[in-house]
Amino acid sequence: MLNIALPKGRLGENVYSLFEKAGFECPEVTEKSRKLIFENAEKGIRYFWVKPSDVAIYVERGAADIGVAGKDILLEYEPDVYELFDLNIGNCNMAVASIAGFRDNPQKTLRVATKFSNIAKRYYSSIGRDIDIIHLNGSIELAPLLNLSDVIVDIVETGSTLKANNLKVINTIFPISARLIANKSSYKFNDTVINELVSRLAKQQ
Repeated sequence: MLNIALPKGRLGENVYSLFEKAGFECPEVTEKSRKLIFENAEKGIRYFWVKPSDVAIYVERGAADIGVAGKDILLEYEPDVYELFDLNIGNCNMAVASIAGFRDNPQKTLRVATKFSNIAKRYYSSIGRDIDIIHLNGSIELAPLLNLSDVIVDIVETGSTLKANNLKVINTIFPISARLIANKSSYKFNDTVINELVSRLAKQQ
């Protein structure tokens, strides 16, 4: 049985549609239910829904053989997994944003609000900028509006939330998309079926 961790929400639904088209369907997944685990014994697959930020943990620890996680999660937590394939969905950007008109003063430590602390640290270290990380778990856009931070580092999809709060992107750090990942041990023992899945997913693009 191949265990597959899917991220809850719209992204996971889109990912499952890709898997279904690739011939790895499990009709129970699309039924209205509070169940979290779905099996197709005939296909030898088991899907389960998990919080998007937890997918990589399930895969790294071997509870899932494969899963789908955003590039942002992989770069923030650096799990010990194989990154197999870019699904090219869930596309957005990791970016730096600030209040319109903000000017950075390099003589002062830059206050950066984010839930992606490791990504922010690596980015600013690469450009030699001293920063003070303010780790937040939600409503990151509030930080510069209330003078808690000078800038934010966050995921930007359409930019509409930033615009509504008089914020604008000042730097794009890297593009993000959903990636198929595999547990290293599972891949050794299930490489045939996993590679077949990757091959069929590639044909969808």
